[in-house]
Amino acid sequence: MHVKFNTIYKLSKEFWFQTVLTVVLLLFFSFDRRHYIFIPDEMPFFASYALAAFFINYHLLPLYFYTKKYILFAICIIITLTLIIVNEELILERIIYPTSRGQYFPGVFYTLIDILPILSIYIGFKFAWDAHKKQRELELLKNEMKESELQFLKSQINPHFLFNNLNNLYSYAIESSPKTPSIILELSAVLRYMLYECKEDQVSLSKELEHLESFTALNKLQIENRGTITFKTTYDSKHYTIAPLILIVFIENAFKHSTASQANNISIEIKTHIDSKGLLSFYCKNSFFEQTNTNSLAHGIGLENVKKRLRLLYPEAHKLEITHEENYYIVSLQLQLKPIAYA
Repeated sequence: MHVKFNTIYKLSKEFWFQTVLTVVLLLFFSFDRRHYIFIPDEMPFFASYALAAFFINYHLLPLYFYTKKYILFAICIIITLTLIIVNEELILERIIYPTSRGQYFPGVFYTLIDILPILSIYIGFKFAWDAHKKQRELELLKNEMKESELQFLKSQINPHFLFNNLNNLYSYAIESSPKTPSIILELSAVLRYMLYECKEDQVSLSKELEHLESFTALNKLQIENRGTITFKTTYDSKHYTIAPLILIVFIENAFKHSTASQANNISIEIKTHIDSKGLLSFYCKNSFFEQTNTNSLAHGIGLENVKKRLRLLYPEAHKLEITHEENYYIVSLQLQLKPIAYA
């Protein structure tokens, strides 16, 4: 019902547009500018032009021109113009002007001078209307594709996160570690946020930061005394929103690559700063051994995912740098956030 109403509304907009255009063209066509009078006898001629224009706009254009059947379109245009001239010269002028214009035929070229301007205006406005409609449909399609891709990318994060952490949890359970209940509790809090609180395109920055702290604490439990983990947040204001599950990918990779390449002396430093204008500066630095495959650090489903999301959600509003220096892997991200819209 809603779709049908929208269709009717769009058709009515075009109908009223064509009606106003027809009235304006009729006034110009039937108005004698030399004597400043309206000539009703010209209305039948205009009516034939308008009917021909509607036939071209709503039949020939969609049937032949928009389907790239240009030869058939040209043939039909020639036939239509021929019928207009025949109708004007052999019927209308002999009925309306039997003693003047109906007595002679001025020629095809002269007659086309009267016909083509009206047809050109009608067809030109129809082209513009259809182009505008196609542009809006294209923008709508792009937005739908963008939304679909974002949902797909977001859906990839949860399995990626679960795969890594459930493997770690399994190892602790096998060893009967006393920290297993704490890990399960932290994991439950993180998953609750991911499954229920970050379904929107934008979430509160304060909640996202709390989520990052919980996630860091979860992974810190697994490292135990094998290294140093620091998480620091400074801010002038937290009254901003952010796309969920973006920053967590960098932190997850930091823990994954550090623990995979080192048994001890793990070093992970995470810093976030938000200034009063909503510019988020995120910094994540983690240690790794050079002899491991460093080429894989800048790839993988997680980082490729977040890069795509940043391009889609923050075009021209983010700067991401991923580098590695000696035994450290560094991620630096600047992100312009949007303020919370209060009701």
